[in-house]
Amino acid sequence: MLVQVRVHGDQPEPELRGLHGWLAQEPAVRSTASVSLVERPARPGEMGGWLDAVQLVTDNGWSAASFVLSVVTWRQTRPRPPRVVIRRGDLEISLADGSDDEIRRVTALLEDRGEAGGEA
Repeated sequence: MLVQVRVHGDQPEPELRGLHGWLAQEPAVRSTASVSLVERPARPGEMGGWLDAVQLVTDNGWSAASFVLSVVTWRQTRPRPPRVVIRRGDLEISLADGSDDEIRRVTALLEDRGEAGGEA
């Protein structure tokens, strides 16, 4: 399964690097997913690309709950928590407040998608 996380805010690249490091060090995430940074290619006239997302390639033992909780916890450590958007296939979910209800809702959506084989 492929999951991408985008960070929206004043400085998305440093935030993406921070989130990447956080997820790569989180035992529950790194044991079941390969975590990498995704660079968007440069457009014509630009000197180079820029970081676009943190990408996870997961295996069958992946825990959506551990992943979502890790992202919410990282977001809470930020002085100004950025908006975080999680994308899997055509499903896109925004994390707004990190409440227990939101964590349950996002986890359920990601797990349902996993069971459906990625189709809506």
